[in-house]
Amino acid sequence: MRVADPLEFPSQFPPRGPTSLPPDRPREPILRLPAALTAYVLLIAFVHLRVLLPELEDWTIEVFGFIPKRYDTTLLDVAFPGGEGAKVWTFVTYSLLHVNLFHLGFNVLWLLPFGSALARRFGAVRFFVFMAVTAAAGALAHLVTHEHALDPMIGASASVSGTMAAAIRFAFVRGSYLSFSGSDAEAAAKVPALPLMRALRDGRVITFLAVWFGLNILFGLVSVGIGTDGAPIAWQAHNGGFFAGLLLFSLFDPVPRVRVDAADAS
Repeated sequence: MRVADPLEFPSQFPPRGPTSLPPDRPREPILRLPAALTAYVLLIAFVHLRVLLPELEDWTIEVFGFIPKRYDTTLLDVAFPGGEGAKVWTFVTYSLLHVNLFHLGFNVLWLLPFGSALARRFGAVRFFVFMAVTAAAGALAHLVTHEHALDPMIGASASVSGTMAAAIRFAFVRGSYLSFSGSDAEAAAKVPALPLMRALRDGRVITFLAVWFGLNILFGLVSVGIGTDGAPIAWQAHNGGFFAGLLLFSLFDPVPRVRVDAADAS
């Protein structure tokens, strides 16, 4: 998704004042996707299209989907597709698979604003590692709460949840995405983050957390399904990815911390 560049001033009316940007540093539109996020979206879209092939769909989900029963130590001589290797790679590969186009589109829609911010802030390598780590955290949360489940879990929702949690660490700081002080995309993504305890004392962060966890609990209680397939939402995995993104953000963040007296949540 791209938008046109901002209109330039006509040459006879040059920009004035300290807020003007030099000619070699044009503003980048907020909605222009960074390359790392574009590559990730194309990857999961390509994987989904391949899975749609009838001869590959069941095999792919069984080998690369996350199946809690695969780790059940009480089973004797039960072979699962993918062998021992699947016990390792499925902690991440499940996040590249989706139930249907609605499921894929829903995750991409939620990923665009938060993933754009993190991809710009982290850079490609950190961003991809972060997506893998939050996916693994979501799988671990699902495993703990569904120890004997045979149904495969698939979808990028845990990683998307992780990006949401990480983004709120800096999104309310002055000059960033959710503050009243506007900025271009690159500058908004690079503002110093709030310390975790300071962020957790911010009223809007608390409201965001309350709404997020409330929705996930609601999903669990009413067993809301995805699209027409009726697949239940793995809300525990969402929470696992969210907590990982919130707590591990500092390990990935290359931007120096903000001083407590310099943060602005308005």
